[in-house]
Amino acid sequence: MKKLIKLLCITILCAATVACESLRLGDAGLSKAPETSGATIDTLFASLTDADKVLVSAYYNLPYGLVSDFDSKMGSDFLESITDHFISNKHSDSDGPNNLYYSGGLSANLTGSYAGGENYRFGSEKDYTVIRYAWLFLENADRIPDADPALLARRKAEAKVCMAIAYANMLRYLGGVPILDHAVQVDEEMHYPRNTFAETVNFIVSLCDEAAPDLPWSVSDSEDGRMTRAAALGLKLRILCFAASPTFNSDTKWHPDADEYTCYGNYDPKRWQAAKAAAEEFMREQLSNGHYALEQATIAEPLKGIQPRDYRLAYRRAYVNRGSSEAIISIRKSNSTSYHDKHFEIQGSYGSGCSLNWVNKFPWADGTPFPEDFDWENKENWPDHPFFRPDPMGTLKVGSSTFTETRDPRLYENVGVPGDIWRDGTVGRGYSNHKYYQDGCPGFLMMKFVMQQSSDRSNPPHWCMMRFAEVLLNAAEALNEADGGPSDKAYSYVNAVRNRVGLPNLPEDLTKEEFRNALILERELEFGFEEVRWFDMVRWGLTEAFTTPLKALTAVGDRDSEATVFSFKVRDAYPPRKWYTDFNTKWYLAPIPAIEINKNYGMTQNPGW
Repeated sequence: MKKLIKLLCITILCAATVACESLRLGDAGLSKAPETSGATIDTLFASLTDADKVLVSAYYNLPYGLVSDFDSKMGSDFLESITDHFISNKHSDSDGPNNLYYSGGLSANLTGSYAGGENYRFGSEKDYTVIRYAWLFLENADRIPDADPALLARRKAEAKVCMAIAYANMLRYLGGVPILDHAVQVDEEMHYPRNTFAETVNFIVSLCDEAAPDLPWSVSDSEDGRMTRAAALGLKLRILCFAASPTFNSDTKWHPDADEYTCYGNYDPKRWQAAKAAAEEFMREQLSNGHYALEQATIAEPLKGIQPRDYRLAYRRAYVNRGSSEAIISIRKSNSTSYHDKHFEIQGSYGSGCSLNWVNKFPWADGTPFPEDFDWENKENWPDHPFFRPDPMGTLKVGSSTFTETRDPRLYENVGVPGDIWRDGTVGRGYSNHKYYQDGCPGFLMMKFVMQQSSDRSNPPHWCMMRFAEVLLNAAEALNEADGGPSDKAYSYVNAVRNRVGLPNLPEDLTKEEFRNALILERELEFGFEEVRWFDMVRWGLTEAFTTPLKALTAVGDRDSEATVFSFKVRDAYPPRKWYTDFNTKWYLAPIPAIEINKNYGMTQNPGW
């Protein structure tokens, strides 16, 4: 009768057909619930193989950051569209960015096609489904006869990490939420009061701490995708950094109506100390066990030596490849190589694209900042070509010409810049006289996950929810904030991420604030379209990221296809956002739908909504 209650109620009546072999996450068919063949609870937990289907159902319902058939988050748009990195021009009835965020139309009373266009719609997402299956497994796992105790303990720990991920997802969008400590039954009183921000953080941390000792640090290829001790400790570090950030950890409320459900209500330096301890815990394990490492460039053409594209491809392997040395948490929904096609359609079917504001933040290839006052219209004033330099030894080939990239290699993997090869193996349609140019395009395309050629998408897809690069930058952040400034160790973590793409070390002797700003920028450059920027804007209270008008770059090529020479002109990006002139910090957390509040089970409204 009520959506949230339906998500919470556990009524397992039957089980899916049991396979003879062990389940591997990401295998086709794992989306099927275990209630589909007529078995009882006793049958479902008659063996570890059977019970694993319940656990895999928790895995399958974990959040997924790419647009797909898994859900309709933001009206089938993506989170980057409401940051300062990307402009959506998907003007459909269900599109969240245009209808709800750019216009300021988001409210707690959405109905019809607008409902589901939010970045998070409490009561309609799948996080409580994850929790449902995790608790079902935890409460019934001991029924399994003759199960190896160590393996059973490991599977229980996996369920706890899945549950922790679900609560962490809700915390970042909503603040404190109702915490369930059992598998809800249909006949029990539906009373689930909202837990405070602090209680929700503590519960997530406790799940990670409980799970970690029973999990392996890493897994073999045959179990790739299962939760590990690294996943538990990495998630713990992420959440402690989020909670210790100034929006939530401050003597000044982030909103006049902020309360114990949406922040701590005071500042306590011990919260950063806890994040530092979590960082050190992860790094001790990494030092002892190894396995995780940043993907490094390999030389494709020995006679040319290492090239910018070699760095770019190393960076690509980090976020694309299942089993990458960088993958800490890997979410799988399908083995089909076409599973992400719906994500590409956001760029392929609409005049959407990346902002010039973001593009300008990527430095030159030698690490020198790109000039804020770059004179786009007068080539004689350029210190170098802004994207590609003609070079007979270059690795980018367009027609009979070859070019070398002049900027941070991550720019080209995140953003389809004028002149680069895009999804279909031809020069991208971002310039205004391209024969397939789409109105509204800000001059730059989304490149992340597109990968230029169809052959680049020939491997089973996944959503790398957490990479080792994030752990390194989270650890550097925690050390900087807890110690009152950067240590050599903090520098080493950030420099490792920069060096991987050929950038030099950060300048030495940065202050705490300067190092923090450098870190926030590094995260912008590293994690485009990986659902990091929005939460950084929120937790650091980056008001200027909301209120600075976004710019576009009109590029005109020397031909309507395979252009190699361009002229440029800066313009305002379309559409504008209400945030530019009327920003309210209520946007930091999502509204709770009024229909959920009115069910009176205990959820309360977020500030300003």
